[in-house]
Amino acid sequence: MRVLVTGAAGYVGYAVGRRLIAAGHEVTGLVRDAGRALPPGVRPVIGDLLDPVALRAAVDEPYDGVCHLAARTRVRESFADPAGFFAANVQGTVELLGALTGQPVVVYGSTAAVYGTPERQPIPESQVPDPTSPYGASKLAAEHLLRFAARAGQVGATILRTFNVAGSVDGRPDPDTTRLIPKALAVAAGHAPHLEINGDGAAVREYLHVDDLAAAYVAALEAARPGAERVYNVGSGTGSPVAEVVAAVQEVTGRGVPVVHRPPQPEPPLLMCDASAIRADLGWRPARSSLTEIISGSWAALRHEDG
Repeated sequence: MRVLVTGAAGYVGYAVGRRLIAAGHEVTGLVRDAGRALPPGVRPVIGDLLDPVALRAAVDEPYDGVCHLAARTRVRESFADPAGFFAANVQGTVELLGALTGQPVVVYGSTAAVYGTPERQPIPESQVPDPTSPYGASKLAAEHLLRFAARAGQVGATILRTFNVAGSVDGRPDPDTTRLIPKALAVAAGHAPHLEINGDGAAVREYLHVDDLAAAYVAALEAARPGAERVYNVGSGTGSPVAEVVAAVQEVTGRGVPVVHRPPQPEPPLLMCDASAIRADLGWRPARSSLTEIISGSWAALRHEDG
């Protein structure tokens, strides 16, 4: 397939492009900056989803499939700039659909943030979305847009709702140190003095290796059909308390991670993913998502960056 990846130089986009090339697809990566590294074999094109003229000039040929990963993603940041998040995540998707020709299938990178904080755990796709942040609301709005475009016969739409992504491919660590594992590793590496944790560290989350997520994109793209729509949760299904993650970082790195406990916040004690649908429909299974493998690879990548 001829595949366009938006956000191809990003943390997830790079991993997806790499997997697509390995699967034998012809891959073009849409990036805003010519200096950003892409996986070997991915052809770069320069464009911005919020610049319609430049975008149409960049996406000037038909594609069989699109992996749409360009987005703004930080939940807390979205409260300070809701309009910016809706522009990037919703209007950017509007402009992308307007630039595409033919009837491609689109695999869209969405998020568990669309669910809000439901009591039912693990969360199935049948859970009614109720986002509690501008980020989650913007991603849900883009989901609705793609699903209606599929019903109109313009595209095929497969939506992947991802929980916590971590790990490293090609020596590229997760650059977002607002997330738990990168922040804990930064402390272990001496880049930060301590790790701040809300409450006692008992909150349970699950972690999915970025390469396992990339494999899900390939499986979803190859199974998608024009005019069809589907939503899948993508997660490991294995939960770990925050304190267990910190202990695993200390064990893997052999270094201490000083912790400062902050007052508890109004956040769910448990967030888990029911990914049974994608396993049954597409045969996808996480293969690299143990905490030890995620942390070991991330630590090696960080140390390599440090020289």
